[in-house]
Amino acid sequence: MTEAVRFASVVGPELAGSIDLPEGEVRGWGIFVHGFTLGRKSPAASRVSKQLAREGIGMLRYDNLGIGDSDGDWGDGSFTVKVQDTIRAAIMMAERGTPADLLVGHSWGGAAAIAAAVQGIGVRAVATIGAPVDPSHVEAQYDAVIDRVLSEGSHEWFVGGRTLVLKRAFVDDVRQARLRDRIRELNVPLLVLHSPTDDTVDIANAGEIFREAPHPRSFVALEGADHLLTVRGQAQRAAHIISAWADQYVIASTPGAEVGSEEH
Repeated sequence: MTEAVRFASVVGPELAGSIDLPEGEVRGWGIFVHGFTLGRKSPAASRVSKQLAREGIGMLRYDNLGIGDSDGDWGDGSFTVKVQDTIRAAIMMAERGTPADLLVGHSWGGAAAIAAAVQGIGVRAVATIGAPVDPSHVEAQYDAVIDRVLSEGSHEWFVGGRTLVLKRAFVDDVRQARLRDRIRELNVPLLVLHSPTDDTVDIANAGEIFREAPHPRSFVALEGADHLLTVRGQAQRAAHIISAWADQYVIASTPGAEVGSEEH
């Protein structure tokens, strides 16, 4: 069962979210932070969150600014906005009586999850899947238009079957992100998941994140998985691993808000 929620982005517009409610005994609650332009219904976000819910960990997954069912303009976002909206998501979960103990971030969302956790939002553990050690890794995706963006201030960018507007402020913000510093400051347990055959974010990134992070830290190789976790069973496998690892960190709580439903 899934509950539909909406909450305000740090820049104003409302973001659309889905909370996959835990089945059976409630073990705890978490938040899934999706990849660069992927959205809450992407295979990684949806399948990992639903599997964690089946294993008793309720998960919020939400669309970032201008993505999916969320309001606003994607171009008004940035890495900083993504991090701050992750914090907003944690506040919303706490206000409904189900504070999140676990942050799970996929790809660029993994970098954002680390940066958000450092800011003291109350989570007790962070898991990343296919995350880059440097947020500017995403420049490779919009390399063809970056010169126009820097010279003109903005430019249309076609990605994932839709046209987005990439703005200079977005590019500048990504380049100024200092994730390595945030990794060193992380004061909660970290699980790094990465596929050796990831051809979007090389597994060397996982090694660097692992080396920079303080203990307790863990690393698991997702052999056979692709970056987007579309290979049959791989998202569920990642969720099983996260579920077992997070068992000592998640704490059950009772929802303080009326539960609704959302059809998929």
